[in-house]
Order: sequence, then C-alpha cells, then structure tokens
Amino acid sequence: MTNTDTAKGFTDYTSEEAEKREVIRSIVQKNFESYGFEPAETPIVEYEDFVTGDNKNDEAVSDIFKLTDKGERKLALRYELTFPLKRIMQNKKLPYKTYRIGPVFRDEPISANRFRQFTTCDADILGSTIKDEAEILSLAKEILEDLNIKYIIYVNNRKLMNEILDELKITKKEEVIREIDKLDKLTEKEVEGNLKKYNAQKILNILKKDEKYFEKYPSYEQIKELKKYCSYYGVKFTFQPSLARGLSYYDGNIFEVKSVIKETILGGGSYTFNNTKSVGFGVSIERLSTVSKVKPDKNKILLVSLNQDKKSIEIAQKLREKGKIVSIIYGKPSKALEFANAYNYRSAIFIGEDEVKKKKFKIKDLKSGKEKLVAEKQLLNL
Repeated sequence: MTNTDTAKGFTDYTSEEAEKREVIRSIVQKNFESYGFEPAETPIVEYEDFVTGDNKNDEAVSDIFKLTDKGERKLALRYELTFPLKRIMQNKKLPYKTYRIGPVFRDEPISANRFRQFTTCDADILGSTIKDEAEILSLAKEILEDLNIKYIIYVNNRKLMNEILDELKITKKEEVIREIDKLDKLTEKEVEGNLKKYNAQKILNILKKDEKYFEKYPSYEQIKELKKYCSYYGVKFTFQPSLARGLSYYDGNIFEVKSVIKETILGGGSYTFNNTKSVGFGVSIERLSTVSKVKPDKNKILLVSLNQDKKSIEIAQKLREKGKIVSIIYGKPSKALEFANAYNYRSAIFIGEDEVKKKKFKIKDLKSGKEKLVAEKQLLNL
C-alpha cells in the first residue's frame, strides 16, 4: 500500500490554516506594492554552483537539497530568494525595487517552528543607500502592525563587527561571526568554547558593553545615520552589537525582528551584489502565521438546493457576478448544514419549490442561528 504521509519536514495546509496563510500573504503583498516594489519570480531549481555561490561555508548553503537531472547536470533547490537577484538585476535601471513570494527548501533538522519547505516573502532594493534601509525597516514595521504582531527590531553592522575583530587581531572573521550568530541557539558558555579555537572569546565581553562604547568605531556612523532616517518613518530599533546574521554576504547594517516566540521572525540587511549596494529582508509565512492572530473573514454563502437545481445555479451565478463566495449543496438540509459548519460558511440560503413560487427565500445566519425571509431582489444585494 502506498505511503501517503508527507516527507519529514514537509506539511499540508488546508481549510482555516490555508485561508489564514492566504490572508497573511495578501497583507504582505499589499504592503510590498504600496511601497513601490514590483513582483518577480525565479525558478525553484537552479544550478548547484549558482546556489552555493561564494557562500559555501554558510550553514544555510550547506543544507541545500541537491539534485541531478537526466543530463547528469548538478542542480539544487533554492534555499532562499536573495541569490537569484544576481541574475535578474542585470540590465535593470537602479534603484530596482522587487519582491518575491515563494517556497524555499533546506535539508536541515526540523523543529516546531522550522520546516524543510517554507514560503518566504522577500523585498529588496538594488542600488540602495541608508535612506533605503530605513524604508525597508518601515515596510517591515507596516507588515507586522497590519498583522497585529508585537515586535522588537534589533540592528547591528557587519563592518562594525569586523572593526572589533580587527582590533582583537582575529583573522578568521567569517568563522567567528558564524559562532557569534549561534548565541540564540546555544548557551553563552557553549559559544565561548567554540570561540576559543579562534582565540576570539574576548569578543563576548565587548559585545555586552552599552551602545556608547561603540561610538568610537567608524562604522557606528552607519547605525547613527540609519537611526536618523528611521525616525522620519516612526521606526524605532534597538542596537544589538552581538547580532551577526549567518549569511556571509551581508556587509553593512543588518537587522532582525523578534516577537513573543523569542525567535527571529524577520531578518535582513545590506549586501553588495555585482558591485551594487543593496538591502532587503525575508520573512516566512510560517513564522508570521505562528505569531499572528489574524483570522480569515470571508463571507461565504451556501445555497441549499431542495430539488430546485436550475434556480439555485442561476442565483449562485448572479451572486458570484457580484463578487460573493458561493457554493451549492444538492440534497438534505441536515447534510448541507454539516458541510457549512465544517467549512465555516457564514450563511445558508434554502431554495425549494415554495421559495421559488413566492420569490422569497429563507436565509439562516450560521453563527447566530437566526433565520429570515428575503425577496429575490434583496437576496442579490446581500
């Protein structure tokens, strides 16, 4: 017998959960477009060497799903939506503001909030300045507030972190930054132990100092300028010198947003692709769904045909032309109401012989249980 279970780390979404995801997606997309970002789509399958790029040692890159086609070409599933920008940004007039929404894949250990396939929503500005970084953070703020999510934005700067590492005469910078990035997952003692092999454990004490201490580093000016432009948007953030962001292509201001689950739900920063300064962020629908209380609010109408199929179809089509969400059930009212309750229909309209003759139809509010008779003309204006 065929095993119908989903593969480990993959899941199905149906009914209310699927509808909630669509609501979240529409809110995110609405905000992307209100800030002037245009959509783009890129393939799920890419050449393996393009997927890995120059970031082969990054944890996310090491977790890619690898494939081989019939031509023995080495391929991989995309692990994020940022690296394809290296291709699609070519010949675009700058600044190029683009958003992408789609599935990405990572062959990594799973947890309650981490899957091997998830849908990410990315927005990027290619050809950016710090003014654009502030706009990106404002966009993130708008999305989170539209979803009624309580959040804190944390900001750091990769150049600033490199200046600290230079001061400590640490040469293995990328390796050290990757270890610092694990402070969310491991205890400080474990991270300290990992840093000892690079003789870099002293950095942990520096990263605990208050913000004023870091003003002596030249790259702190980028934090200061970002703070100024964020204030114009009404965006507040917390400077967090230990914030690292795992991907090695970041080279300026970086940021993460955390919520009540105390995990990162949104992250991004500035980077350089094809000698072009850029900035962007990604947020998954799965994480947003975990922390958002938003609920689908569709006014779904169920028409119950009591041997009046032609009239039921006629009314259904007229309601659909007016933008209503309508289903028809043919048969017993009890079976129809079971269906309505299972799929969260708000109201049911019964269409029987008497109703058709009198041109008056019984509408039942499925939330309150109240019923009323409505003339056919009024019915079409529900």
